[in-house]
Amino acid sequence: MAVATWTNRLRTIRNMENPSSRKPNKRNLVLRYAGLAFQMMTTLGLGVFAGLKLDRWIGWRFPVFLIIFSLLALAILLWQIIKDTRRQ
Repeated sequence: MAVATWTNRLRTIRNMENPSSRKPNKRNLVLRYAGLAFQMMTTLGLGVFAGLKLDRWIGWRFPVFLIIFSLLALAILLWQIIKDTRRQ
């Protein structure tokens, strides 16, 4: 009985010293990925909006800046997702 108590105390102390050994809370993961999703929508929306406005201001028929800014936003988003998910 005493050995089990000491091993539980040691595990608790180790978990306090090394926070990366703890399992992530499901709520924290949901909030983290919800934040990532909101960031994705915002970045992509801003890229599309800026590209559309710039194309209208220049007066081109083919939406060059809309395509460029959308692809640039997607590239930035993919880089951000890879960087954030590797950190676990």
